[in-house]
Amino acid sequence: MYKYWKIAVICAASLGLSACGDTALEQGVLGAGAGAGAAIVTGGNAKTAAVIGGFANVAYCQTYPERCR
Repeated sequence: MYKYWKIAVICAASLGLSACGDTALEQGVLGAGAGAGAAIVTGGNAKTAAVIGGFANVAYCQTYPERCR
């Protein structure tokens, strides 16, 4: 159960910052920061969460650009 809670926190943190960043690079950096921060708080692997958060934020903002402004 704890594993699913950690995943939920990481996803929520990543989506919380999805409105930030004008370029793909900014979106990736902000998503990576959110993912790493959530992993540190929950005791997860910060490097893995940063990669996932960065890719997820860029993917979200590129798919829904009207929601990221």
